Parts: sequence; C-alpha cells; structure tokens
Amino acid sequence: MFKKLRNIAKTRFAGVIIHWIIRLYCATFRLKVENEAQWLDYLEKGGRVLLCGWHQQFFAGIRFFKKYRKYKPALMSSKSLDGQIAAGVAQRAGCYTVWGSSSNSASAALKEMIHRLKDYRFALHILDGPRGPAGVVKAGAIAIAHGAGAVIVPGVIIADRAWYLHSWDRFMIPKPFARVTIKFFPKIELPSVMDKAEHENQRKKLEVIMQPYLQP
Repeated sequence: MFKKLRNIAKTRFAGVIIHWIIRLYCATFRLKVENEAQWLDYLEKGGRVLLCGWHQQFFAGIRFFKKYRKYKPALMSSKSLDGQIAAGVAQRAGCYTVWGSSSNSASAALKEMIHRLKDYRFALHILDGPRGPAGVVKAGAIAIAHGAGAVIVPGVIIADRAWYLHSWDRFMIPKPFARVTIKFFPKIELPSVMDKAEHENQRKKLEVIMQPYLQP
C-alpha cells in the first residue's frame, strides 16, 4: 500500500494537484519582497544569475517561482521521493529539472546546470539540499556560478508564524495568513580565476551571509 502511494505521489497528475494546493495555501500569506530590483535588472540586461536559498525555506518560495517562469530556470533535484515530488511541483511553476547532485564536481548534473545557466541566464539552487547537513553551503553553488560566468544572489524567506517539521532541516511551513518576507541580498560576483582555496573562501562567505536566517 505504501509503495503504491509513493508511486502515485511521483506522477505528473499528483504534481499538478500538489502544486495548486500549495499555491492556494501560499496565497494566504501577506507577502513582502525586498531587494529584488537590482538583480532582476541585471538579468534583464543580459547578466546571468544563480538564485540560491536554503532547503528549509523551499515551501514558501513556490508561490514566487511562477513569476520567473519566462526565464526557464533550471533547478537541480535528487531522485528520492521527496526530490521527485518537489521537482513535480517546481515543474508546474515553470522550472526545468536537472536530476542529480552537485556534490561531485565532475557530475553530469553539475555540468548540465552550468550549460542551462549559460544558455538561459537564470537558475535556482538549493544550497544545502537534498540531504544536508542543514545550514552548510555545499560547493556546488560556487562551481555552477563560476562555470557559467554568473553572479550568485542569495535569498532567504522569513515568516512571523510557522510550523517546523521534524526533518533534517526543520522544514518550514508558514502558518495561514503569516507575514512572509522574501529578502534578496546583493549579488556576489566571483573572481574570473579561482583555485581550490578561493572556491572554499567564496563558499564560506556565502555561508556567513545565509546562516543567520535559518530557523530555529
């Protein structure tokens, strides 16, 4: 029975239903967006942008994905059940799924993300997903942005009232009618030439910016 439910959850139909349930739920949020104009103007003028966030805050961002549909953003996802469900929802919002992991610098998934970002100039990336550890920025974000010649734009989601699941990342679901703020930080431009030490330096810088916004 459980296996049958898992298979249903991965279907295209289930993705459509889950997507609309989440969108309707998220429509109750009192939403505020901060500091979007700078990086969006950069993207519109031909720049490449890798928009990055925490796995914990993915749910509340789904409402916002459709706004960026015209840019055909890529999003990396694992083939786990959770990953396939999340990918199904993101696809309904206009994202292109790249299956795999960026943890291996030579992985096909990482190369495909770089290729998509070069071609379409916009991609989304979960910094600590899909399995954590929570709050640890993995090296993939730096590798993707540097490989594609893109800037990194960190983004966080803050809710005044939320539930936190008993998952590895304390996954956040804002409560109905919560005040939800999507906050973007200034774009990060990477050096054109980077050795391993500089890759690690940039990774740590990004982690320092993002960690204070994990809850709780």
